[in-house]
Amino acid sequence: MHNFLGAIEAGGTKFVCAIGTDDGKILQRIRIKTSTPEVTMPEVIGFFREHMHNYPLKAIGCGSFGPIDPDINSKTYGHITHTPKLPWRDYNIVKTLEDALQIPVAFDTDVNAAALGEHRWGAGKGISDLIYLTVGTGVGGGAIVNNQLVHGSAHPEMGHIYIPVDLTQDDFTGICPYHERCLEGLASGPALKARWQVDSALDLADNHIAWELEAEYLSYALVNYMMCFVPKRIILGGGVMKQTHLFEKIHTKVKAKINGYLNQDYCDSIPSIIVPPALADNAGIMGALALASTAAGATLAKNPLEVE
Repeated sequence: MHNFLGAIEAGGTKFVCAIGTDDGKILQRIRIKTSTPEVTMPEVIGFFREHMHNYPLKAIGCGSFGPIDPDINSKTYGHITHTPKLPWRDYNIVKTLEDALQIPVAFDTDVNAAALGEHRWGAGKGISDLIYLTVGTGVGGGAIVNNQLVHGSAHPEMGHIYIPVDLTQDDFTGICPYHERCLEGLASGPALKARWQVDSALDLADNHIAWELEAEYLSYALVNYMMCFVPKRIILGGGVMKQTHLFEKIHTKVKAKINGYLNQDYCDSIPSIIVPPALADNAGIMGALALASTAAGATLAKNPLEVE
């Protein structure tokens, strides 16, 4: 018999809320506009309350936009912290949900949740070491090493690494207010719009120079991740990566930048290492469901160490 679980993908523009089972089946789903906590959270809580009579939830998983504090030992655990979305800054989303619904809430970043979803049910199924990178409104990443999500004193910020820029090819200063020419500042969807003065990156033709530069910046980042983690899979999601012609460009540039340093079998496997998500736009909500299943297992087990 499967447990009923709640899942929340808390995004900058919308919250996706769902009820499902620990085998990955979605039973109910709703989208709610991201406004202020005072407007959005009652709708989120109302959705779960409406369905809890038919689906007695064991736990909820929440993958949230950030930055967040996922350290359970921290005094600000469960908070969305110094987000540029000012109404949500320092908001304790975990306590709000737990107080209202009286069930455990597992909490992590939206990209970590997506990584977990792809690891459990998608392109990373059966893969012990992987990276999930989303390239869209922002750039963010989650890493799984030896089947465990990577956390340090905070969550990884893979979109804010510095990468080389040839100023003779691209003198764009970047859009990141903290770092300017970091990966997010150069390769996110808003960066493409600002760099090329278009309403949407979709307006750029497949042969536009923008995509060569995009593949160049992403390939630098991926090679850096490869040298640090040597992942068995790198999953590239987000709206920008729906330009599927980017993958071949990235494969070629990554192999050239590795320049034979990693073993030949690994280099030859790059097209099967760097792949799109199998869960498409569902990676985040499925990952939140996977987070919830972990929380439910921990509460049901006699001893947390018994949970696999």
